[in-house]
Amino acid sequence: MATRALPLMLREASPWAVAAAAAAAAVLWLADWTLEWAWWTPRRLERALRGQGLDRGHQPKLYDTVKQYGKLSLTWFGPTPRVMIPDPALVREVLSNKFGHFPKPKSSRVANLIANGIVSHEGDKWAKHRRILNPAFHHDKLKRMLPLFSACSVEMVTRWENSTSSEGSSEKDVWPEFQNLTGDAISRAAIGSSYQEGRRIFQLQEELAEYIVQPFQANVIPGYWFLPTKGNRRMREIDAEVRKTLRGIIEKRETAIKNGDTSNDDLLGLLLESSVRESNGTSSLSMTTEDMIEECKLFYFAGMETTSVLLTWTLIVLSMHPEWEERAREEVLAHFGRSNKPDYDTLSRMKIITMIVNEVLRLYPPATFVMRRTYKEMELGGIKYPAGVNLMLPILFIHHDPSIWGDDASEFNPARFADGVSSATKLQGGGGFFQFGGGPRICIGQNFALLEAKMALCTILQHFSFELSPSYTHAPYTVITLHPQHGAQIKLTKL
Repeated sequence: MATRALPLMLREASPWAVAAAAAAAAVLWLADWTLEWAWWTPRRLERALRGQGLDRGHQPKLYDTVKQYGKLSLTWFGPTPRVMIPDPALVREVLSNKFGHFPKPKSSRVANLIANGIVSHEGDKWAKHRRILNPAFHHDKLKRMLPLFSACSVEMVTRWENSTSSEGSSEKDVWPEFQNLTGDAISRAAIGSSYQEGRRIFQLQEELAEYIVQPFQANVIPGYWFLPTKGNRRMREIDAEVRKTLRGIIEKRETAIKNGDTSNDDLLGLLLESSVRESNGTSSLSMTTEDMIEECKLFYFAGMETTSVLLTWTLIVLSMHPEWEERAREEVLAHFGRSNKPDYDTLSRMKIITMIVNEVLRLYPPATFVMRRTYKEMELGGIKYPAGVNLMLPILFIHHDPSIWGDDASEFNPARFADGVSSATKLQGGGGFFQFGGGPRICIGQNFALLEAKMALCTILQHFSFELSPSYTHAPYTVITLHPQHGAQIKLTKL
């Protein structure tokens, strides 16, 4: 009788009563979900971690957290526990990502505005994209790009020479100079004759990065990204313009390839050809236009950022250490004189330049930390981490750890790399150097970035000596990569 009465009651209830009941149920569900997300799950994870001896830290800065709670410490990013893993051996184990046990945390919708390419993918999609992209970064392809790097470097140096005073010197903020240099280089290398359109893309992405980082630095409220603020609207405008520009470039190139034009030897051309070759007529194995847009966005941001920050910090530290600047110049002049363009094979063999670049990457790694996540309970270093814990791999901290690098770990000393990377640390068998990450997901463009940086550095050393300007303030800070907060003012003197 009661069972029959319930439908009758519902039929007789007013629409407002039904709506109110549904709203109440939704509110209860939302409250329950919020409580589980914001309280019960974090408390459960915290008990599991603290029960194994991990101290809970509250400091927002990595150095302060380590100082107060030790190297292995527990902090929080909202309701998500974050454990720092400072042991290089454990970092290598995590980065090796055997069987996909330590995937990357899912990228936020906002972070994906910068790029949602291979760096964000997992599993089969990552493997497919890596396989398609690999040929574009083979050393034979990089050799063909060297004239592009040389042309961009010569144009920059010539512009510097034309702006020197009658005494042969000038002061420049080399940070935007190197952003322009690497933006030009990646534009020409990525999309060839369309590089003027490419310049606009990297300018927009640099603006986008600033917008994305600002709220993180201000510790804003959750959900801030969805508010209709001026900055949030601008981010979406930038994304729309970048995607429209890239889609137009890709579609024009696809049309050219269909018409038999395969003469473009830039990254986009190689990407399109590799995708067609890999798919062998099977559309599911090729990249979609949207996939290519995301990979191109990643080319631009990673290619421009990595090399520009490397060159900037290199000139800063060489200005601080003129003895190493002179040693580098002597090596460059011995191989190329003052006018010969550096060639691929010689650049690869240059010892002093390589030592300096490695030491700069140690002191100022472009990525200051790497994040991974446990998707199920995993044991690492004797500690069992529940599913849902973020593992922070503190590259900057490891690169400055005296127990790994010696008492001079905070000092610029390229001599530590004199016998190669494997002999640079105090660790048996090497290790502790993660300048481009590690494991199967190591940066696919590392050789591209190193080749471009060495070409630019050699060209500069052929034409200028340099020293820090009195107006320079040393203040590294993170805007996705490690930037000089107040610029990099350098006094350049023509040789």
